[in-house]
Amino acid sequence: MRIFVACLCSAVVGGLTAGAFLQISAPISIVAQDQGQRGPGFPMSPFLPPGKAAIDPSPAKTESSTPDFWQNPDELSQEEQISIAVYEKVNQGVVNITTKSVRTDNLFMLEVPEEGAGSGVVLDLAGHILTNYHVIQDVREVGVTLHNGETYDATYVGADPVNDIAVIRVEAPFDLLHPVTLGDSSNLKVGMNVYAIGNPFGLERTLTRGIISSLNRSLKIHGDRSIKSIIQIDAAVNPGNSGGPVLDSHGRMIGINTAIYSATGQSAGVGFAIPINLVNRVVPQLIRHGRVIRPEIGISRVYETGKGLLVAQLVPGGPAEQAGIKGPETLRERRGPFVVERIDRKAADLIVALDNQPVTSVDDFLGDIESKNPGDTIELTVQRQGKEVKIPVRLGGGIVPSKPPLPNK
Repeated sequence: MRIFVACLCSAVVGGLTAGAFLQISAPISIVAQDQGQRGPGFPMSPFLPPGKAAIDPSPAKTESSTPDFWQNPDELSQEEQISIAVYEKVNQGVVNITTKSVRTDNLFMLEVPEEGAGSGVVLDLAGHILTNYHVIQDVREVGVTLHNGETYDATYVGADPVNDIAVIRVEAPFDLLHPVTLGDSSNLKVGMNVYAIGNPFGLERTLTRGIISSLNRSLKIHGDRSIKSIIQIDAAVNPGNSGGPVLDSHGRMIGINTAIYSATGQSAGVGFAIPINLVNRVVPQLIRHGRVIRPEIGISRVYETGKGLLVAQLVPGGPAEQAGIKGPETLRERRGPFVVERIDRKAADLIVALDNQPVTSVDDFLGDIESKNPGDTIELTVQRQGKEVKIPVRLGGGIVPSKPPLPNK
């Protein structure tokens, strides 16, 4: 009897304990499955774009686990819409340029064929194509592939090696030519969105996007001459992008890709573009004359000093000499039976300013001169025998020839 009572009591106590445990455990299990709780760094609730209502997890309202936002491909952000609009407006005006050249093997003196690639922009319905000079430099053949995949042989029109700009031409039907709209690079701001279209690694009409990282950079392209007002961008630019357009958010061309800064030869987020205003100034001359007609000041040599440019040699009869600019004097002294010549550089003028803007380097001086037109009058400020003198100089016109890398049209 005692054993029966003990077993009965044990059963009752065990039942009460199990019931209490189950009542406590059930809510804990439900909480662990709550979509609103977060684990260690992982959001358990589905991500929704701002402004979208949370999904009701009840079975009656969960016919689809994907929000409507993701089911509707037509609902794009404003930035996506702009990128698409820019690409659709411009991409057919960007061409793929392929080149063929030869190099001489120094060991066996054999000609080894080489191929290159770049990008270009359709300028007009006459078939003029804008690209970089270095894309077509020293090549024998150039092919231009349009948006429809057709390739046409190009002929040389003109080039400006100093500014790395060239124009070639193709004979293509009008309906296949889609000229790109040229913009204005004078009012650009750091931080503006930009778009680049080109043919990196031969991948035709590839779009990349970025911002203007900096303005007014100087970049040496040809010899010791620098291009001023270079645009720095962070849009991905790789080999094959050279000659392609840099565009603003309206699809207007504001620059032409020309170089990248990279230790590996591939994009490091630092690209450089020639401003379109420079292109606008040069291209009409290339189409009309095949070369750039540059203003001539008639100073052939100068010495850079910490205070300005010391005139070392003048072009006889040139604009500077006619205006009264003085170079070094040649002094002759008799020493016994001999006559000794001595160059007196102290007699030469020291150019300190051009149109009241300080001049400290040859590159700056030439850049300022080339921004003028033949026939323009500039004012040079020179130091002469300890005094400042202002001298007006009327610029002449000189034609700088450029060797055609391709047969003329």
